[in-house]
Amino acid sequence: MKTFNLPDLGEGLPDAEIVEWLVNEGDEVRVDDPIVSMETAKAVVEVPSPYAGRIAKFHGQAGDVIKTGAPLVDIDTGEGGGAEPEEAEPEPEAKPEEAGKGRETEPADAPQEPAADDVGQTGEERADTGTVVGNVTTSDEVVKQAHTTVGGVKVTPAVRALARKLEVDLSTVEPTGPDGVVTSSDVRRAAEQGPTRKAPAASERETRERERRAEPARPTAQPRESKPAEPPSGEWEPIRGTRRTMARAMSESHKRVVPTTIMDDADIHAWRPGEDITVRLLRSLWAAAQAEPGLNAWYDDEQNMRMVHKGMHVGMAVDTADGLFVARLRDVHSSDRQGLRDEINRLRDNVKSRSIPPEDLKDYTIMLSNFGVFAGRYATPIVNPPCVAIVAAGVLRHEVVPVLGGLETHRMLPLSLTFDHRVCTGGEAARFLKAMIADLQRGD
Repeated sequence: MKTFNLPDLGEGLPDAEIVEWLVNEGDEVRVDDPIVSMETAKAVVEVPSPYAGRIAKFHGQAGDVIKTGAPLVDIDTGEGGGAEPEEAEPEPEAKPEEAGKGRETEPADAPQEPAADDVGQTGEERADTGTVVGNVTTSDEVVKQAHTTVGGVKVTPAVRALARKLEVDLSTVEPTGPDGVVTSSDVRRAAEQGPTRKAPAASERETRERERRAEPARPTAQPRESKPAEPPSGEWEPIRGTRRTMARAMSESHKRVVPTTIMDDADIHAWRPGEDITVRLLRSLWAAAQAEPGLNAWYDDEQNMRMVHKGMHVGMAVDTADGLFVARLRDVHSSDRQGLRDEINRLRDNVKSRSIPPEDLKDYTIMLSNFGVFAGRYATPIVNPPCVAIVAAGVLRHEVVPVLGGLETHRMLPLSLTFDHRVCTGGEAARFLKAMIADLQRGD
């Protein structure tokens, strides 16, 4: 028996999420047969089998997050089946006092239940199995959940959350899991049968009525009619795929960046008709970096070091129905207008079709967001470390400006520059934005 541990899938990420198993337990596989699809940030990767043999045991189901180097699957190689790597050490059984380590004990009716993550660990069918790529580090470390006892019923937090969602009374569910643990299949079967389903609204009303009768009379209180609480208008759902990594990227930025934003407008009245706004913005970024290089840089907050780049690769924010992507536009410093437009179109099409390679979603040196194609004048865009700056362009508007004693209507392009104030001074940021505006206001 060989235990195949999740390898580093090439992006240096500490974990990956199981999208779907491509084989079943008991199936025979050959070396290099794909056995599972794993999502690393925004990339879905098919992982091949390193051994020939029979699939003996999965160490996770769809939606589980597996740590790099943790057991993924057991393969029975038989006699002479596959290579002879080091024997994987068996997982030690978690002691009861250690099983809940890192988790606070909660009552069964605790309102703060991490339903979104837990439901994703029950092996529910994934809604998003497309190939998406990216480079944002994630860190949920979930392979197995320890069960707790609630009202005499052994159940994991994930199954407890599922029961709450399906309105199933756990005390009436017949457990089929090991050691009498209620599984997600038990809960779903009980939900389909119907009689075990709770009537939560009625139970809540009865509970409140009992509490009201138990309270001592208050002579000064005015009589009030108790109204039942209205159920939520929607349903909880786990955050998956691109949105999961987007959420983690925003959290990482919030922890690691000290952001400050300055704003101004560029008068683009001198532009020729049909000017490509995105290409002009990219050109102005490079012009500004030549005037003030410190914003086209990376910052290593652990080593307290920065790298000022001599070239420029721009991370362009691309909005999709599945979440936000940041695609790398290479060699902005040495590309002409047509070359930039062709590269923009290529990245946009690849993002929409989810065929963009991982290398196109990392190693950008500065960021650009053109949210003005939708709405909004100014913003406070988010810097994605190790970058130290991002520029956002708002919606164009017409504004009356004084010219030679008269008044004219000019087109104005609003700009917002967010920078990491640990690395960049306010003066550097202001000079960078001034150089951008000067380049944008040129007619050529």
